[in-house]
Amino acid sequence: MSTPPFVDLPPHTGAVQLPTAGGPLAGLRAVPPAGAVRRGAAVLVPGYTGSKEDFIAVLAPLAEAGYEVVAIDQRGQNESAGPDDPGAYTLARLAEDLADVVEGLGTERVHVLGHSFGGLVTREYALAHPGRVRSLALFDSGPAAVPGRSAEQAELLVAAAGFMSTQQIWAEMQKIAATQAAPQHPDAAVRAFLQRRFEANDLAMLIGMGTSILGAPDRTDELAAAGVPLLVAAGAGDDAWPVELQKDMATRLGTEFVLIQDAAHSPAAENPAATVRVLVEFWGQNG
Repeated sequence: MSTPPFVDLPPHTGAVQLPTAGGPLAGLRAVPPAGAVRRGAAVLVPGYTGSKEDFIAVLAPLAEAGYEVVAIDQRGQNESAGPDDPGAYTLARLAEDLADVVEGLGTERVHVLGHSFGGLVTREYALAHPGRVRSLALFDSGPAAVPGRSAEQAELLVAAAGFMSTQQIWAEMQKIAATQAAPQHPDAAVRAFLQRRFEANDLAMLIGMGTSILGAPDRTDELAAAGVPLLVAAGAGDDAWPVELQKDMATRLGTEFVLIQDAAHSPAAENPAATVRVLVEFWGQNG
C-alpha cells in the first residue's frame, strides 16, 4: 500500500470526474502554469490498494515541466465507484476504463504510467491501443502474476474480502502492524486518509483485482513487439516483484531499467524528485 507524503492538493491541481462507459472515475488533474511550454499529456494509474493520491507529490512538478497530468482512482478504488461483481475487475475491463479516460482528454497520444498492478493494466491498454500511447512507463511492476510473499498477501486480502467488511479488514491490518512495530506516518491527516481510502474500497474490487494480480499472464514478448516506447523503473528497495525480475523484464522488452534510490515500492511517494527527473527525461525523449 502506497503512502503519500501529504494529501493537500498541490499547486496547478484540481479534482476531476472522468467519464467512462462503466461510470465516472475520480481523478486529480494538474495543468501547466501560465507561460509554461506545453509538452503533452500523461495518465497515471495506481496499484491494487492504491489511489490517485499515490502520485500527489509528482503532479505539480510534472505540470511545471509542461505536462498535463491526470492521476486516477480505478473503478472500485477510493473515490471511484465500481460494480459489485468481482468479475468486472479483469485487466481487460480496467484497460477499457483507461481507454475511455484517454479518449476524454481529447489528445491523440498520451504518456501512460502504471504503478504495480497498474502496470499490468497499462500494459493491457498499450497492447490494445498502441497507436494512442506516446510512451509507457512501468514502475514497480512485473511481467506476470505477483510472486512470493506479495502473492500470499494478495491471497489473504481476497479471502478476507469474502467475509469481512473493509472496516474490519483495516482493523485487523492495524493489529498486525502494531505487533510488528511498523512505523506510522507522522502526519495525522495522512494516517486518516489511509484509513478512509482503504475503507472506501469496494469489496468486489478487492476480490476482483486481487484475483487479477494473482493470475496475470506473462505478455512481455507481446509488449516488446508492440512498438511502444518503454521504460521499466523500480525503487531500490522494492519487494513486490523482485527487482531482479523487473530488470530481466526490461531486458526482454529491449529497454532501459532505472533503479530509483531512497525508494521502495512507491517511488512517486517516497522519492518524488527522482521520479520526476526520470519521467521528464523519458517523456522528453518520446514526444
